[in-house]
Amino acid sequence: MNNANNIFRYITPEEAGIPSGNVEKFIRTLENTGMAVHDVILARGNDIFFEAYWAPFHKEYLHREYSITKSYVAIAIGFLEQDGLIDLDDPMEKFFPEELKNQPDRNQHKQTIRHMLMMTTAKPPRSWRRIHPDDWVKHYFSNLSEETRPGGTVWQYDSIGSHVLGAIVERVTGKTLMDYLREKLFDKIGFSSEAYCLKAPGGHSWMDAGLLCKPSDLLRTIRFLLNGGSWNGEQILNEDYVKAAISTQFDNTQPYSLPYRCQGYGYQIWKCYQDSFLFSGMHTQLAVGVPGKDIIFIYNSDHLGKYYAENQTIMDSFFDLIVNPAGKALPADTKAHEHLLASCRDLKLRTAAGETTAPTAERVNGITYTMDENPMAITRMRFTFAGEKGCLAYTNAQGDKELHFGLGQNAFVDFPEEGYSDEVASEYAPGNYYTCAASAAWEDENTLQILVQIIDTYLGSLHITVHFDGDEISVTMYKDAEDFLNEYTGEAYGKA
Repeated sequence: MNNANNIFRYITPEEAGIPSGNVEKFIRTLENTGMAVHDVILARGNDIFFEAYWAPFHKEYLHREYSITKSYVAIAIGFLEQDGLIDLDDPMEKFFPEELKNQPDRNQHKQTIRHMLMMTTAKPPRSWRRIHPDDWVKHYFSNLSEETRPGGTVWQYDSIGSHVLGAIVERVTGKTLMDYLREKLFDKIGFSSEAYCLKAPGGHSWMDAGLLCKPSDLLRTIRFLLNGGSWNGEQILNEDYVKAAISTQFDNTQPYSLPYRCQGYGYQIWKCYQDSFLFSGMHTQLAVGVPGKDIIFIYNSDHLGKYYAENQTIMDSFFDLIVNPAGKALPADTKAHEHLLASCRDLKLRTAAGETTAPTAERVNGITYTMDENPMAITRMRFTFAGEKGCLAYTNAQGDKELHFGLGQNAFVDFPEEGYSDEVASEYAPGNYYTCAASAAWEDENTLQILVQIIDTYLGSLHITVHFDGDEISVTMYKDAEDFLNEYTGEAYGKA
């Protein structure tokens, strides 16, 4: 971290009071669950005792953080209050009189900034994904559902409500969320100048899910909050607001929710075990601060489909292997530390599991299959294999496509579907293609698994299972992605 505001140094886990063997067990736990890990940073105080990146990810990579963006909106709200530009008990009708003009529900008119910070809004959440409205703020306040309650009475995760909360920041300041935070915070703590936020329909920044930044930016932000809003001895944000933001403001116990997510909720920030606090984003982006042990955990990944059980494994393992054993500095353990470093020297993004070849590959190589009518609108498919590489050629509604993949390894290519959203959420982007990591492996001698991992401004994955049976083929596709890859879900059958 070559920054004038850098306060961090690198030490061994033993110097941080944690055995290197525990860190290695933690990393192995993450990998053994089949998670698509991208990066991990572990720090205690101002000391980083472990940092790793799974190639092609690296420390300068701007990673999509999804709902972690919400926590930055809460920080921006704190600066608005500190500067006297708002009161946390200001109602929505003060900021959105036009949008509320046709809203008969007085609870939504009277809903306050504080209610929105705590996710205790007046109406059940309303998604944009199916409707794709041209203005998300108007969409939020045009909710004519009869279900309602006074703000501040019921906790319910309201993602687009966080976007509206951020719209207050931009309307009051006349600046984008990122520009305002650069002025108030980012430049002071060394937050990367390259970080940015995607846009949402309606003109505002995508303030519930659009942030892209470096993992070290999350580290700096959690350090700032653990410091009570100060940096290098300068009190930047009101300490009382920071304490409120990272403390339980409302009970968020929900049926069937995981224990680590039911420890309370602050201001757009989750509470977790041992009075810790948590920034949390879809696809499992995590930034955790543990005040009692002064430990920070940063984690980026992509496993939306394994969101619940594996996320609980992450948090349980973090506390069991890292937080709970942490104590005073331990004697140096050179052998254990060197083993940790060696085991993490060549970390790579996961690939499809299985064998790199099978007798069937030669038999089906180059054969074209005519497909029956199917949900993916794929009319033909052809597989070719050459050494460590392969290609799926197919025709769908967009035309002829080719998906190149590695066998037992990732091929970094453009996913062939054109026009998925770029800088503006849910907006068709002509000529835009997402970078992906594509790999394949044989599950058995007749079944090929293809794994596509989108690693771009948007994250997601596509799982393709292909079974060859004589001159017939069956294909199953399912996707883990928000509002894209929708054309790649379903089953298809064909014949050579």
